[in-house]
Formats: sequence, structure tokens, C-alpha cells
Amino acid sequence: MKSISLFIDKGTWLNRLHPYTKLLYILAAVAVPLIGGNLWLFVAMIVSSLLILASGKIIKNALPLIAFSFTLIIVIFLIQGLFNHSNETAFFSVFGLTFYKEGVMYATGIGLNILNMLLSFGIFVLTTSPQELVDELEKSGFSPKFGYIINSVFQILPQMMSTKDTITDAQRSRGMETEGKLIVRMKAFLPLISPVVMSSLINTRERAIALEVRGFGRKQKKTWLSDREKNKGDRLIGIILVALIVLTIVWRVVLCR
Repeated sequence: MKSISLFIDKGTWLNRLHPYTKLLYILAAVAVPLIGGNLWLFVAMIVSSLLILASGKIIKNALPLIAFSFTLIIVIFLIQGLFNHSNETAFFSVFGLTFYKEGVMYATGIGLNILNMLLSFGIFVLTTSPQELVDELEKSGFSPKFGYIINSVFQILPQMMSTKDTITDAQRSRGMETEGKLIVRMKAFLPLISPVVMSSLINTRERAIALEVRGFGRKQKKTWLSDREKNKGDRLIGIILVALIVLTIVWRVVLCR
């Protein structure tokens, strides 16, 4: 059966980490640069995330995230570098367009923040099973409804992409042109919208029926097939991440005096 999540099980140490440890890494990766207030901290966390992705053998799967972030960064760079209200100092000119230092630096900070967040979230999404995350949340006392919402968020995009690919193949088998010039692709895209939306609505209805059949709303305490406990690696990484956040806060407080 084809997976409908972004989770990839490579059997690496990242897959064996507890979901809460990876959530703590997201918190540290986002909080440390923002609290520290220096661009080099963003660069340090980005490099750290890239090394983690490489060690987990999933850096190729994270390339679409990187490509998407660079698309946003380029747009932000153009807008802020040219039209930021604080622009005063000319930085460089390209094709007759003058970019200003203030806007470029502001755009650099935003761009690094976007890339940092996407990579840290990518580590979590690509190495954490949605069902495992939901189970751990429910074991911690969260409502099953909250767990279902989290699980749906993880699955909705891959599921819609899978449905789109299936419908596209079906349309091609009927003789529809889906490749070629931009106009041809736009014409092929419009007939795909209705089937994808209708399929998503049908899947939602089927999920609701399945949840009712499985007694989703019952108040009795659940039993679990497996009990995932934090190991020594989780504890060590957790201590390091918490210490990093605390040291950054202390450093920032001392620096601002």
C-alpha cells in the first residue's frame, strides 16, 4: 500500500529518536537564533540541520523544501532590497536596479529564518511516523481528537498529491494532453480540480465513518500494542538542547546590559 505521509523509514538514529526529542530540536533551532539576534546563529542552526539530514540519509528528500525556501527568499530579497521603507544606503546595482543595504540585510534575516524553520521541521516530518506521534500525544494525556487533527495535517498534502497523480494518469489514458506548452498545461489542470476536491471530500466522509466504527468517541482508556520510552540518547540530546536555549537566553540578557 502506498504511503500517504512524508515519513521515510531509513532505520537510522533519527527514526529511533522519540518524537518529543525532535520537537524539542525544532524549538531550539527556531528559538536560539531569534533570541540571540545574530545572523551567524541562523547559519549555525541551518548547517546543523543539514548535517542531521545528511546523517539520517534524507537530505535528498529535503531538497524540495530547500528549493521552495529559495523561491521565497528570492522574492523577499527583491521586494525588500528595492522597496523597503528604511532603504537609504545603496549596496549594489543589477540591470539598472539599485539594491539597498538596509533592505538586503532585512531580507537576509527573513530568508535565513525561513530556511532554518523549514529544515528543522523537515527533520521532524521526514523521520517521524504520524501514527507514532499521535500515540505518544494520547499517552501524554492529549485528546484523541487533537491527535486526529495532527495526523490529518501530516497526511492531507501527500494524500492530495497522490490523488492528483492518479487522476492525471487516468486523464492521460483517455487521451488528454497534460504536457507541452503552458496553455496546454493550464487547460489540463482545470479538469483535475473537481475530481481532486470531490475525492478529498469522499475520503473525509469515509474517515468519519471509520472512526465511528472504531469507537473513536468512547471514553474508556486505550491499550497500546507498543510502549515507546525515551532512551539515553533522547535524554542526552534533550539536555543539550535545553542547555543551549538557556545559555542563549543568559547570553542575550548579559549582552543587553
